[in-house]
Amino acid sequence: MTLETPSGKQARDENFPVGSWLLPAAVRPHVAVFYAYARAIDDIADDPRLDPDEKIRRLDGFETALRNPDSSDAGFAKAHAIRDSMIATQIDARHCVDLLRAFKQDAVKPRYASWSELMDYCMLSASPVGRYLIDLHGESADAYPASDALCNALQVLNHLQDCQDDYHAMDRVYLPGDWMSDAGITVAALDAPAAGAGLRQVLDRCLDATEALLDIARGLPSHLRNTRFAVEAAMIIRIARRLVVELRHRDPLAERVVLSRFQYVGCGVTGLWDALRR
Repeated sequence: MTLETPSGKQARDENFPVGSWLLPAAVRPHVAVFYAYARAIDDIADDPRLDPDEKIRRLDGFETALRNPDSSDAGFAKAHAIRDSMIATQIDARHCVDLLRAFKQDAVKPRYASWSELMDYCMLSASPVGRYLIDLHGESADAYPASDALCNALQVLNHLQDCQDDYHAMDRVYLPGDWMSDAGITVAALDAPAAGAGLRQVLDRCLDATEALLDIARGLPSHLRNTRFAVEAAMIIRIARRLVVELRHRDPLAERVVLSRFQYVGCGVTGLWDALRR
């Protein structure tokens, strides 16, 4: 039985490097398996053709397949693959389970009342990715806080880029409800062809909070012993900083806010310098 609902999105379509050549060759196959698993369960949660109960039923199936070494249902092949990878690398499956919890939440929770509530969600939907990479590289858990801050910042930036699409396609709004109330707007502001003053206020407030996260994240490369991993982290921090600038000066309702190839290269060079300097 086919249980996945592929969106067609691949690692190269993401805003940030996924398993790039910068990482040690030995870990890249495991990163690819982890990404394929995360992509499969994310696509189920985001599929507008499935009702919430069906999404949760399929995601529960992935969790069973992930935890049960005797599971062999071909419909959960990506769960089997990451289970085998976790066994081979001796990494706890909690990171994969946390992602499932996040996507089950996506199936039933379309609004977030506050920044704090949004961060609780990001700790399930984003932080597990960084923690998995830290464990995969054999790094210390001391790097978790800086990694959490970076991953959560990346998640928020993605939400801001896609704020109108998420609302129209899935009726999901990841903007803090209390901040929207403070600005005197409702979710209807996302129907406009361009961001009004109130929505702009909320976007900028989110970007202020994201910059605070990136201030915490800037210490991540210094926590990492693996130079290649540290360089990738530094580059991603630079990309995130640049996206903050772009989202402050451009309108995600009026256009797709992404970095140009030239900007990516510039972030790569400065990120490399940041990592090597530390």
